[in-house]
Amino acid sequence: MSGPDELRNNGVVKNGETKRGTPQEELATGERSTRNRVARSILDHGPSTVAELAGRLGLTQAAVRRHLDALAADGVVEAREQRVYGARTRGRPAKAFALTDCGRDAFDQSYDKLAADALGWIAETSGEEAVAAFARARIAAQAEAYRAAIDAAEPGARTKALAKALTADGYAATARSAPGPRRGEQLCQHHCPVAHVAEQYPQLCEAETEFFSSLLGTHVQRLATIAHGDEVCTTYIPRSGRTAPRTTPSASASKAGRNPA
Repeated sequence: MSGPDELRNNGVVKNGETKRGTPQEELATGERSTRNRVARSILDHGPSTVAELAGRLGLTQAAVRRHLDALAADGVVEAREQRVYGARTRGRPAKAFALTDCGRDAFDQSYDKLAADALGWIAETSGEEAVAAFARARIAAQAEAYRAAIDAAEPGARTKALAKALTADGYAATARSAPGPRRGEQLCQHHCPVAHVAEQYPQLCEAETEFFSSLLGTHVQRLATIAHGDEVCTTYIPRSGRTAPRTTPSASASKAGRNPA
């Protein structure tokens, strides 16, 4: 039976080189490649229905269901009831398929234990405030590219510009209008490369939220995080309201222990 490792290995490999296999092997490789595309689409766009996946990938719904069944059997995806905003329509809501923790891990080239051990040592030797300072310094090291993307965008397109910059760094981010009566946008990060470490050290999420507020010049609100068991990291960004000063990340990094806005 295939497993999550197939998401990392799409070809028939021997001695470091891809070789041409038998027709049966090539068919199996093509099946794995399509299955990986299905899993990757869920990673990039969040929990998705069969119809949404079929539309994005140019496949029939029957083919998508077959690949989802195989991924579910391997523990890579799981079916969940689709969240409905506003009034429900008649009939049962379509099921949405989301990546499991096992499925997310297949996309990670992570050094989670090393990172967690390092932060544990910092906390033990220098205190929790030092962990917060490290989290802000980590964000500050990446700040220049993000700020350039934001500054180059029109005011109404800054959230989308931030989402694009985050996607380039592996966060599979999207921006959309906030559902319901809220006047604002939601920044959704469908993947988090440091989610397992952030479970133990929420200072990483707090520093990121503070950084978003600084970049966008407004107070933002974190609604959900993958590190806390949610399907996606979601940040609410109001279109109007009290404006926060756009501080430099290096200045924020020096304020160890200060709670984020």
